[in-house]
Amino acid sequence: MIGIGYRKDFAEEWEENRNILDVDFIEVAPENWINVGGYWKQLFDKKLQQYPLFAHGLSLSIGSPDELDKEFLKQLKNFLDNTRSKIYSEHLSFSKCDNAHTYDLLPIPFTEAAVKHVSNRIKQVQDFLERPLVLEIVSYYSPVAAEMKEIDFINAVLEESGCLLLLDVNNIYVNSFNHQYDAKEFIQQLPKDRVAYIHMAGHLKLDDDLIIDTHGEPIIDPVYELFEYTLQWLQKPVPVLLERDFNIPELNELQREINQLRFIYNKVFEKTSVC
Repeated sequence: MIGIGYRKDFAEEWEENRNILDVDFIEVAPENWINVGGYWKQLFDKKLQQYPLFAHGLSLSIGSPDELDKEFLKQLKNFLDNTRSKIYSEHLSFSKCDNAHTYDLLPIPFTEAAVKHVSNRIKQVQDFLERPLVLEIVSYYSPVAAEMKEIDFINAVLEESGCLLLLDVNNIYVNSFNHQYDAKEFIQQLPKDRVAYIHMAGHLKLDDDLIIDTHGEPIIDPVYELFEYTLQWLQKPVPVLLERDFNIPELNELQREINQLRFIYNKVFEKTSVC
């Protein structure tokens, strides 16, 4: 099951030529579509009639010291219910402090105190939305006041909160490169029963020892290879999304990446699995 992030950049072209992209579902950031009306709402509604929707949020800020934004959660719940979203995923990060948005996904300190704080907030969100929260391991460039390993922090949050995991394979590749650890060994230490969703994307190599997670470049071969390894390790089919947030190419180029993901997916699961 392979999907694409639905963007206004190509919404009109896709509507005019519905066969140009062959996908199984679409994903949007709820924040970009809550309260949207008129022409864009009409295009979006047409796609909702054709494809299941997965929601991938940007501003929940689960690691923030601020109180949860209850008004936003109400709007979010209405959106998820009205669009019949199959999954609601977010980022294991924070993007807001003192009621000010940073417009970035910042890493949470790898500490026991942060585990308890974040896990409590996750439970509140899950109770309010009446659905599991699926959290993504984010890319980061410098750890903040770390008292434990990243893998131990992630596993502790998953265990204490009961949430599910969005495994962004490119993020793992980026982090393993920048922080010099083995990506496959990191993945092996994750609880595979919690993996509900996979993201695939491109990145930009700025220097011999620095990669930036951009979602604006094609997927490179080593990330495809790590994707295949991840599916073999996982041993169960889960939905896979191609993320392309900007620098969007011709849609036939996106379709080539979708085809490559589907080829690897079918190769691992022998074309017999249904998500």
